[in-house]
Amino acid sequence: MGFFKRSSLRTRDDKRTPAAELTLRESIYPLCLVTILFFLWGFSYGLIDTLNKHFQITLGITRSRSSGLQAAYFGAYPLASLGHANWLLRHFGYKAVFIWGLCLYGIGALVAWPCLLYRSFGGFCVAIFIIGNGLGSLETAANPYLAVCGPPKYSEIRINIAQAFNGIGTVVAPVLASYVFFKNTGTDQSALQNVQWTYLAIACFVFLLAVVYYFSPIPEITDADMAFQAENTHAGTDVKPFRKQYRLFHATFAQFCYTGAQVAIAGAFINYVTETRVTSTGNTSPGDAARFLAGAQGAFTIGRFAGSAIMKFVRPRWVFFVFMTMCIIFIIPAITERGNTGMSMLYVVLFFESIIFPTIVALGMRGLGKYSKRGSGFIVAGVSGGAVVPPLLFAASDSQGQVNDQTGHSPTALAMTVPMAFFIAAWTYPFCVNFIPAYRNVADKFSTTEIGISNANANDPENQIGANDGAGGVLDKGGVPARTEDVQSAEKV
Repeated sequence: MGFFKRSSLRTRDDKRTPAAELTLRESIYPLCLVTILFFLWGFSYGLIDTLNKHFQITLGITRSRSSGLQAAYFGAYPLASLGHANWLLRHFGYKAVFIWGLCLYGIGALVAWPCLLYRSFGGFCVAIFIIGNGLGSLETAANPYLAVCGPPKYSEIRINIAQAFNGIGTVVAPVLASYVFFKNTGTDQSALQNVQWTYLAIACFVFLLAVVYYFSPIPEITDADMAFQAENTHAGTDVKPFRKQYRLFHATFAQFCYTGAQVAIAGAFINYVTETRVTSTGNTSPGDAARFLAGAQGAFTIGRFAGSAIMKFVRPRWVFFVFMTMCIIFIIPAITERGNTGMSMLYVVLFFESIIFPTIVALGMRGLGKYSKRGSGFIVAGVSGGAVVPPLLFAASDSQGQVNDQTGHSPTALAMTVPMAFFIAAWTYPFCVNFIPAYRNVADKFSTTEIGISNANANDPENQIGANDGAGGVLDKGGVPARTEDVQSAEKV
């Protein structure tokens, strides 16, 4: 019964731990546990994309108003990643934030239950805002944890593989919605009532998972551990004040633009298909469009696994650059073409979107050292782009008038120029990572380090003998006074 032992939710952030040099074997269990979280918020995100269209039909609301779901969901992220979750992360540690995020997620799911039952769109937006705070908290901890838990040279591969399970969740959600919740279109009230049971099940599961996290032995990676990694790779930038970490702020900007474009495309996908894909029996139904969305999310998931495999042989920064460039290239024909051609172009865009979000997180955190936890909050706050770009896309779509099948006029297709513009803005970051030395050198030094691989744990504090040097200090195995890492507590304010 060693599993159910007393667990502490507070860790000193100014002291080195063995977690600084975790090997692949040592990192497997905590990484698997954290990967479960990626499926949870992938499922939640995928369900929102499907609900967006069906709220328009069932409740009779406009496209721009239905985007309030995305605004509530992603608008909560900066409140979590720069506020309560980041404060908990810097003062208590990763485990505390995992438990906090799961509890908020569960509370939001419980609030969603009566809102769906009584068809309250405003109430459901409040529930989604609470869920967004929970998932924002989980992302504030989970993304940087995956980036730092294990050998640094495999950081991008680790986070992309885990994020692939996020993609699986986004596939499962629209499939479940189209075959179970929304088999009948129109104003079927039972459709929304069916969804309530899913949110109740989610609440029960995440509360149970929070208990599992409390009792699980999760290694805590401290700021001192990250400072050690940055110093040993000679790529640390934490000698500069936080306000001068310009690579971090550029990564945050790229995350804002990219995530906004990704969320806008996924949120408008069903509208796009119903407007542009006309068959012999008429326009594609929302139910069929939801199944096509599941296929597109499947392409997104395949892209994550494929991108992770390619990163084993090609520098992650080059894979990042190519995938981001392809997003821009293939969204152009999605704007101009119609039918299966236009839809297939969106499939290709989602495939190339796959590795971008997690790679921005991994590369943006390179060299931050003692600023790692604080910096991760900024990068995750960039997810708030998902609250800004979808309303812009839907407002642009509403301004284009009605669909005209005869002329091929599709308001949603024309509005895809909005995410294209944000893709171009985000592309500046992979360009700098590959062609600006101040960016490229930091990324490459972490990609070649042998920390956690060769001579693993050689520098861990636990490998030092507890001999006394006569002055109250500790001697290492060679009789030399052991070095104690210390991170200025002022950075925690």
